[in-house]
Amino acid sequence: MKEVVVVGANEVAQMPVPGPEGVYVVGTGSTGAMETFLTLGIVYFAVMMVAAFSYRVPREGWLPAGWTPPAEDAAAKRMITQNNVHIDQALKTPQFYLLWMVLCMNVTAGIGVIGVAKTMMIEIFGTTLPTIVNGAFAATYVLMISVFNMCGRFFWASMSDYIGRKNTYYAFFVLGFVLYMSIPFTAQAVNADPAVMWLVLFYAATMIIFTMYGGGFATIPAYLADIFGTKYVGGIHGRLLTAWSTAGVLGPLAITSLRESSRAQALHDLAAKVDPARFQETFGATIQNLDQLIAANTVTISKLMAIAPEGTIDPTPSLYNTTMFTMAGLLLVGLVCNILVRPVADRHFMETHEAKQPLREAPASQPGE
Repeated sequence: MKEVVVVGANEVAQMPVPGPEGVYVVGTGSTGAMETFLTLGIVYFAVMMVAAFSYRVPREGWLPAGWTPPAEDAAAKRMITQNNVHIDQALKTPQFYLLWMVLCMNVTAGIGVIGVAKTMMIEIFGTTLPTIVNGAFAATYVLMISVFNMCGRFFWASMSDYIGRKNTYYAFFVLGFVLYMSIPFTAQAVNADPAVMWLVLFYAATMIIFTMYGGGFATIPAYLADIFGTKYVGGIHGRLLTAWSTAGVLGPLAITSLRESSRAQALHDLAAKVDPARFQETFGATIQNLDQLIAANTVTISKLMAIAPEGTIDPTPSLYNTTMFTMAGLLLVGLVCNILVRPVADRHFMETHEAKQPLREAPASQPGE
């Protein structure tokens, strides 16, 4: 016995690259995943090796042509230290852990949305604007995420040179909070009035969010250099990147769990509106078995909407509301941490620490010396 997959018109419409309809034997085709990752691995290896062997530490005292360091009073206003904190000493400062939280909250919110961007686009707008939002549109949307992620790294890192690192992260958290809170409003609005304007607003809001996700990564090394000095910023940055790995787990886990919780609640609410006899006729079981039917994916929102009373509102566009509220809350946590960042105390600087070391007296001369 062979397992087959039936591909119909609906499945073809959701494909990033549409193919022919038909019946396919499982395991007999190629998705191209292996070839794609092999090619990416070779290209990444070549680029990283060339970059690694081309990298050089500038000579002592080197400065870019025409550049002069900022005056001490101007540097102090922007929290740019003139001293250095040792890599191990940095872990003993509250600034390290505050910046760890700043990066973690920014990345958790961004990476969680990136992981479900295509699904979110289809579920929110695929049911309300099906003639526009199809598989190809969603695939292009994912491509644009990468483009804006990259552009954000250049834009926000450059902007931070003018407005300061702390102010840049203020922009990430305050603007990000507003944008995340706008997504549930957009989802509700397009459900009530399927207009392209809501799609445009959603597209713009999420793309700005993705620029700040990339900008957070590009700006944090300079933030660390301002706070801890430049001598050990590479090692300190490496330790701070544990916030990225933590966010890489928290973000997708949070958004997936919250979305599934919202989906389960929506299914129960819809099932309660369906005539019990009609439900049993459609699914071959009573509503009392709803949880088992949901777990088996027998009952879905689309199937319940097909038998729901006329005028029932499709809850699909609102499945991510709780998720967006939670992500906005995480940004508020990051905002508070950023507010608490202050210049490092003098006792942590290497130069200050060394200057305070007592001078050792020369040993007394011994007879015969």
